[in-house]
Amino acid sequence: MDPSVTELVAGPDHLGGVEHGYPTTAVPPRSGPVPPKLEIVLPIQGAQESELNERSYRDEPSDLSPGTPVPDEDSVVFSKLTYLGCASVNAPRSEVEALRMVSILRSQCQMPLDVTLSVPGVSEGTVRLLDPQTSAEIANYPIYKILFCVRGHDGTPESDCFAFTESHYNTEIFRIHVFRCEIQEAVSRILYSFATAFRRSANKTPLTAKAPPLTPDSDVFTFTVSLEIKEDDGKGTFSAVSKDKDRQSFKLRPGMDKKIVIYVQQTSNKELAIERCFGLLLSPGKNVKNSDMHLLDLESMGKSSDGKSYIITGSWNPNTPQFQAVNEETPRDKFMYMTTAVDLVITEVEEPVRFLLETRVRVCSPNDRLFWPFSKRSYTESFYLKLRPMENTERKSNSDTLYEVVSLESETERERRKTTASPGILSSGSHGSMVPSPPEDDEEEDNDEPLLSGSGDVSKECGEKILETWGDLLSKWHLNLAVRPKQLPALVRSGVPEALRGEVWQLLAGCHNNDHLVEEYRTLITKESPQDSAITRDINRTFPAHDYFKDTGGDGQDSLYKICKAYSVYDEEIGYCQGQSFLAAVLLLHMPEEQAFSVLVKIMFEYGLRDLFKQNFEDLHLKFFQLERLMQECIPDLYAHFLNLGLEAHMYASQWFLTLFTAKFPLYMVFHIIDLLLCEGISVIFNVALSLLKTSKDDLLQTDFEGALKFFRVPVPKRYRSEENAKKLMELACSMKISQKKLKKYEKEYHTIREQQEQQEAPIERYERENRRLQEANMRLEQENDDLAHELVSSKIALRKDLDNAEEKSDALNKELLITKQKLVESEDEKRRLEEESAQLKEMCRRELDKSESEIKKNGSIIGEYKQICSQLSERLEKQQTANRGELEKIRMKVEGCEKCSILFSKEGRLKVLSARKEGSEEDTDEEKEALKNQLREMELELAQTKLQLVEAECKIQDLEHHLGLALNEVQAAKKTWFNRTLTSIKTVTGAQGKESV
Repeated sequence: MDPSVTELVAGPDHLGGVEHGYPTTAVPPRSGPVPPKLEIVLPIQGAQESELNERSYRDEPSDLSPGTPVPDEDSVVFSKLTYLGCASVNAPRSEVEALRMVSILRSQCQMPLDVTLSVPGVSEGTVRLLDPQTSAEIANYPIYKILFCVRGHDGTPESDCFAFTESHYNTEIFRIHVFRCEIQEAVSRILYSFATAFRRSANKTPLTAKAPPLTPDSDVFTFTVSLEIKEDDGKGTFSAVSKDKDRQSFKLRPGMDKKIVIYVQQTSNKELAIERCFGLLLSPGKNVKNSDMHLLDLESMGKSSDGKSYIITGSWNPNTPQFQAVNEETPRDKFMYMTTAVDLVITEVEEPVRFLLETRVRVCSPNDRLFWPFSKRSYTESFYLKLRPMENTERKSNSDTLYEVVSLESETERERRKTTASPGILSSGSHGSMVPSPPEDDEEEDNDEPLLSGSGDVSKECGEKILETWGDLLSKWHLNLAVRPKQLPALVRSGVPEALRGEVWQLLAGCHNNDHLVEEYRTLITKESPQDSAITRDINRTFPAHDYFKDTGGDGQDSLYKICKAYSVYDEEIGYCQGQSFLAAVLLLHMPEEQAFSVLVKIMFEYGLRDLFKQNFEDLHLKFFQLERLMQECIPDLYAHFLNLGLEAHMYASQWFLTLFTAKFPLYMVFHIIDLLLCEGISVIFNVALSLLKTSKDDLLQTDFEGALKFFRVPVPKRYRSEENAKKLMELACSMKISQKKLKKYEKEYHTIREQQEQQEAPIERYERENRRLQEANMRLEQENDDLAHELVSSKIALRKDLDNAEEKSDALNKELLITKQKLVESEDEKRRLEEESAQLKEMCRRELDKSESEIKKNGSIIGEYKQICSQLSERLEKQQTANRGELEKIRMKVEGCEKCSILFSKEGRLKVLSARKEGSEEDTDEEKEALKNQLREMELELAQTKLQLVEAECKIQDLEHHLGLALNEVQAAKKTWFNRTLTSIKTVTGAQGKESV
């Protein structure tokens, strides 16, 4: 969890009290409550002298306001307790942090409150604080909101104390409540009562049980889901890939096997039990459809070793076709999106819950250096799961579900919804995506408008050789952080790569191991600052040109306010000084606020910036004197010109020294100056100041008093919006040699002159000088007031313009909405009309189909009868032929058996020709021949008739087959004709409607 504001309250939150801040840590909790000692004697109450102070109440839960008597409930009541107070905690399940809070509150509580504690015996109950005299309820805490209980260790002053943590109000704030027992042994019995309630809450819920009632602040369950991508490092293991600090995108290499690791942790409300993960899905792109998601192979799932998170690991082969888009090298100035989804089954929730993560990725060249130290390697998103309790009748049998999902919203969606609802307010990003944006208008130098602070774009691109050089240097430096590498100053003079500035600045300032300042910062931000109004006023005009700081109430301004407030409390002598916010903003752009505060403290104390604000700004006047002496030596003509004009260094260089050039100059130049400051010390201000004066000398020599002041205020900062001009200026500054011996000489001269002035100066002259100084200060303040007034008017005009644009856009959207509604009504009418036509067409199709089926049946019966007739004729023909063949065979047998007939006929049945010599015999047989001829003719005639019948039968068969073909064609034609008619009617209706709409 991100560190939150820690506040300690002397009593219950509804009783008020003074807040104090203390550092917090997040350490995993150890084992549970201490086992009870059964031989203990509890404190007694009134007449119950010899009994344990336990009173049983009937289970009649109800919500009561403080001050009313407690209803009967199954609970154990403990008296003679003292309530020591409550405090916000970052790690509600950390025993170390809880014990530290117990120690702090026990030693510092000034207003202890005597209370009676009622601990329920079931998980559906409520812990109540009661007034010992009236038994009226002071406060109550539902068991399902209590996260952790702890007692003081034996042998310590806190051994008579115990405490519990609970989810407070909006379920995203955790508080610890601390109590002290008059009898030390009672602590174990109290913790045993808590353990009993917790243990019962872990049992399976009976079917008749009801879900705990959700109050307005407890219907939302917050989850933190983190995504980590691991790649095969070629050594048999998988290492987490790093992320671009500028675009917050994962840096992948093509062709490498990868793993997706998801960490799910519930951070608020009653803890829900995650049963299993039944799907880990991945897809290239953003806003993808469910059908485009691809299932990964699950390798493992289960709780982490400390039991806080549920971890799912899946393997990802990027060489598969569906992941080709995230396996090809991405251009250096581009990135792409990747969507990951994890489906979880939660015991108490009716339906599965899907957490969807959309992240940026960039596929780098295999030669790129991907694993920089301190780079973030995971993407984290918060989700807000809203649940509704289910009634007994709604639950499925044999089910433990208590809730159904109402909505699931991510932090990104919530911010986007807020932005959509308020177009004039832009959501600010996190530190990881803080990329300075260029000014919207590229103003010319002759424009009278000064350059807004926070202007300019700083590129994160850097040459590979430079990155390799810095990488080697950082690797050596981390081996011995106490000694700076020899090549470091030369590299810093060329500028630290933007991607490494956060790490290098912390190392240069010696804040690499500054945990005590980090802890102290968390305490300081909870305290009140006497300069709160001045801080708030300056925050709104710090870096207004930068996206991260321009939104009132945004993340950037909030972090900036915390740092300035913490420093004002930390440094009681100096407090907050005007201009500190600009330096703090520069640091915030490169590191988290705790580390930024540590570096700010180092710069103020160890680099001498704090001395400029001490002793009536005496050290600042010394710096002005030294600058003028350096001008006299290096730029004598410009020094003489300023002397003639009466232009002194404090009139134009105050902001340079007090804000280290961070207030008005472009960010590229500002970041390089901070590089040099942290490496070489505050004397680099003289180098940069002299370089500015040298490069602007020709222009300044042409100006008068007012023109010179305006030139310093407007054209000088704008001139270095060009990165090339800024580089040349910084090269000139680095080439100047200003020895400390010379500065010491000027310091001694300054003090000598000051002493002489004080000795020689008459009171009237001193007062006149002071008056002149005040007049000059007044004039400067009036000028600043005019500038602020002008900025205010400009801001109002811009705001009015944005508001007008928003109203115009709103009107246009309303018109589009009306048009869309009208189109929707017309579409619904068209839909109804088409549905009616569709019904009519269906009815017509049904009738035609019925008619076609009846015709098909009729034709089928006719065809069957034709086939039956043909079959009968064929059988009759075959029988006749068989009979004829048998009759012929009989005749042939008779002819062969007859001596006379065998002479006349051959074996083939043909008539033989007789010679003339047998004339006598022929005459004898003429009559018989004639009879045989007649019989033969009759047989031939009968054969011819049989053949004729066969031909007629074949003709009838062909005729029947022809009729069958015609019938089939008619059926097919009938079908086509109906279909064509249907299509024609549809086209006709559609064409008529199109003409009507035209």
